[in-house]
Formats: sequence, C-alpha cells, structure tokens
Amino acid sequence: MAVEVTWWGHATVTVTDSGVRLLTDPLFTRRLAHLRRRRGELPPPGAARADAVLVSHLHADHLHPASLARLGPGTRVVVPCGAVAAVPGLRRVAAARGLRVTELRPGETVTVRAAHPDADGYGYGSGEVTVRAVHAAHDGRRLPYGPHRVPALGYVVHGAATTYFAGDTGLFDTMAEEVGAVDVALLPVGGWGPFLGHGHLDARRAAEAAARLAPVSAVPVHYGTYWPIGLDAVRPHEFHSPGDEFARQAGLLAPRVAVHRLAHGESVRLAAAR
Repeated sequence: MAVEVTWWGHATVTVTDSGVRLLTDPLFTRRLAHLRRRRGELPPPGAARADAVLVSHLHADHLHPASLARLGPGTRVVVPCGAVAAVPGLRRVAAARGLRVTELRPGETVTVRAAHPDADGYGYGSGEVTVRAVHAAHDGRRLPYGPHRVPALGYVVHGAATTYFAGDTGLFDTMAEEVGAVDVALLPVGGWGPFLGHGHLDARRAAEAAARLAPVSAVPVHYGTYWPIGLDAVRPHEFHSPGDEFARQAGLLAPRVAVHRLAHGESVRLAAAR
C-alpha cells in the first residue's frame, strides 16, 4: 500500500508515505477556549510522533502551541511564511523543544526524510517525501493580526502517492491547477460551530472540490469533533452529519472518487493509481 491515513479528529491527521510520518494541524486537547471535544478520545501519545508536522494556518484550532509541545525534540514543523514572527507561543515552544521550524509560501517545497530508529524504536523507514505548499482560500489570521499578514496554506505530499491536505479553504478557481493530480485528498467538510463562515468547505462544496480534483480517494476531516460549550442543541446536524453528507454528495458529483469516512483514531491504507 502506498499511503496510510489516520484521522485523530478535527484537522489532525497522520499521513505515512515512503516510511515518512507526517502530522497535520495537531490538536491534542479536550478544551480550547469555548470549544470542547464532544466525540472521540484524545489521540494517544504515539500520535505526536512524526518526522514533520504541517500547520496550515494560524487559527488556534490549527496552530496550537501546547499540542506542538508534545512533539519530539528536533521535529520539523512546517508553517506559513510569517508564522514565527506572528505567534510568540510558537517561538517559545520551538525554542523549548528544539523544533526545526520551516516557513513556506505557496509554491515552495521542503524535503522530509524519515527518522532513523533510536533506542525507543522511534523511526518509520528510510524514505523521503517532498511537501509543496499551495494556496488556501481562507482568512488564516491570528487575532489581533491583519488578514493578509500570514497566508493560509494547503500542502501536497509527493511520495509513493500524492496526497493533498487542504487545511481550511473555500473553493477557488485555480484549485485543480495549483494542487495538480493527486491520489488522496483530505478535505474539510464542516467546522466547529453551527454555521460555517466564508472560506470553508461544507459537505457539498467539498464534494465539488473532489469533482474538480478527481483524486482516487477522499477522506473527510474537520468535523464532528469540537463544538461550542452550551450549543449542543443548536443545529446539531452540522456536528453529526457532514461526513455522511459528503459521502452522499460526492456520490452524485464525483462518483469515481472512493470516499473513506473514518472514525476517530481509525486508519485506512490506500494505493496510488498514478
């Protein structure tokens, strides 16, 4: 199998390709400000093991310094250009844990190699992948900073398979052109509240993204995990149904795309077709 995908909840995913283990937008907390984790156990300690972490943008549910503090010393953390200057908590955690922070702009790439096993057995192989940053149509600012200070990104991982992690994004005209041909698309299909604002994909828009990108497989993420405290009864379908609704809509708009709806902590192994 070319790639293994494990969904830990929200936008936190482990992608293993060519022996390289990548972790997206780690969020390892039961509560974040007014949000609480309503479904799924917290990821186990092993979920924080990665050769590199891909952070899509600066929102607190995607760039969470306390979760980054669980990473092993020396882990590479890939962030949008300007993130280090914009987020003091990132600077502090990177210094304390010896994290290697790499800032990217859309179109730029970084090579990630698998760690060698150590005395604890940590290590995932001897291969490497290339990670390419792409545009995301999302206001990724971290208040009180302005909307254009640091861009929101998606990432395309080129290894034995080609995997697109969209981060948070709305549809944009050049999505298929910028992302390119992919085997696996990790697409946000919901959010953490009763209403989605501009710059997000709901289930139908995510299905439209799948139709444009035409991946072999799609995995819905960014739904059914966190919800505002006290709002359990407000539009609960927006919490419970996006995964199933994405699968239904993708069946109509992108019938050749295989949708893999994962439970929290569940993995799927997918073959590359290109």
